[in-house]
Amino acid sequence: MAFGSAGFAAAALIAGAVVAPAANAQTNQAAGHGQDSAAKGAALAAARAAKAGIDWQDCPADWGFEKPIQCGYVTVPIDYTKPNGKTIKLAVDRIASTGTKEERQGALVYNPGGPGGSGMRFPRRVTTKNPLWVNTSKAYDFVGFDPRGVGHSAPISCIDPQEFVKAPKADPVPDSTADKNAQRKLAREYADGCAARTGRTMLAQMTTPNTARDLDVIRAALGEKKLNYLGVSYGTYLGAVYGTLFPSHVRRMIVDSVVNPARDNIWYEANLGQDVAFEGRWKDWEDWVAKNDAAFHLGTTRAAVQAKWLELRATAKKSPLGGVVGPAELLGFFQGAPYYDSSWVPVATAFSKYVAGDPQPLIDAASPDMSDTAGNITSENGNAVYTAVECTDAKWPTSWAKWDKDNTELNKKYPFLTWSNAWMNLPCATWPVKQQSPVEVRTGKGLPPVLIVQSQRDAATPYEGAVVLHQRFKGSRLITEKDAGSHGVTGLVNPCINSRVDTYLLTGKLDKSDVTCTPHATPVP
Repeated sequence: MAFGSAGFAAAALIAGAVVAPAANAQTNQAAGHGQDSAAKGAALAAARAAKAGIDWQDCPADWGFEKPIQCGYVTVPIDYTKPNGKTIKLAVDRIASTGTKEERQGALVYNPGGPGGSGMRFPRRVTTKNPLWVNTSKAYDFVGFDPRGVGHSAPISCIDPQEFVKAPKADPVPDSTADKNAQRKLAREYADGCAARTGRTMLAQMTTPNTARDLDVIRAALGEKKLNYLGVSYGTYLGAVYGTLFPSHVRRMIVDSVVNPARDNIWYEANLGQDVAFEGRWKDWEDWVAKNDAAFHLGTTRAAVQAKWLELRATAKKSPLGGVVGPAELLGFFQGAPYYDSSWVPVATAFSKYVAGDPQPLIDAASPDMSDTAGNITSENGNAVYTAVECTDAKWPTSWAKWDKDNTELNKKYPFLTWSNAWMNLPCATWPVKQQSPVEVRTGKGLPPVLIVQSQRDAATPYEGAVVLHQRFKGSRLITEKDAGSHGVTGLVNPCINSRVDTYLLTGKLDKSDVTCTPHATPVP
């Protein structure tokens, strides 16, 4: 599933045993000269960007960003080891800080995750007067960007978008070897489609380290000596890699809902970890639905709610609701609940209406809108980038026997997400370009204290990820939201967290030790 607030299907991680970082010299030597020449290329591209700056203009009307938000482009090399080779343009946008000249502290750059999520909506936190960001927006220009391959930044594709969203799809939980073989064929075709539609040259450069280098070029183009950064979900891994490659270029960094950056976790194990964590959070939601039986009438116990879910699933498998909503589409909609608390009420409400005899709200919510061609292009593009980055970042098992064994075992205890997550990632088993080795995330010279924020029961990025990054980034502070599990904590109202985020961004000050906060308010039906 995606690691982030992108709108496409979600992917998650769980961590194995905490691994101590290996001796740095040897670990990073493996990547060797490639990394050295990429570092030189990144420095050259940043120097050029600093000179060029950004030609800020009103945003194109069809981008959907109101004035005074402005848009522009930053040019980066496709391959940092060839800084004089082919380039692409990255779309960026910004809104100027709202405070006085004296209050301004620079630009705050945002990434929402994915991989494949666009950060371009970030400046709208100012135009929509989001109360959580009023103080920070006095001090900072809010800057968003489309990462390489995303949206307006040389978008990539793996399959025709209308074909990508078409429903109903096969039930992700296989009944037979034939079902598995059909999914394997789809995954192979998808991987081949990425090479055909995107081109191998671009596909081979769709990596987190390259996106981190892009981030440094954006920093330079903004005229900033150092980067202020807020990353959520996969954006935390982007931040961790940036902090490792450019430690002395960081001024302030907040990472929220953290991917475990251990090399052996990127990305196969991360996705298996998500399957376990999603099951736990799904049960939390079912408990809440049962507690609110007066509103939803879906059963007074978790077991009763689960029985109704299984019944719904079986009905849709036999005959897709409205001809389009089968088990795969149901999962696409229902997984919003373990992801985000903001989905608890809408998901339960649609489910409740279905059980009461009105299936239409559920059908509308879970089926694709074939007329929304622009939205479908965005969904397909997000999934293409997710796949390209995760498959190119790291080596994946190529043996189907391993995938089959691992997922068959996991599915016994954690059936909610396991197989759908497996099929989403299976293109990585037959990936058509060379897979790289992940960066050894660690503290480098000049890295300032980083603020880490994490809910304890997060499904998409399990808690252990925050603990591992905290160990690797010396001087970092961890804020734990106890007994909570929503993904993306800094966007929720919780004064214990919100005040600390403000203090850090405005003054650089952190608590003397780690902090545990009580949970934000539970949704009310």
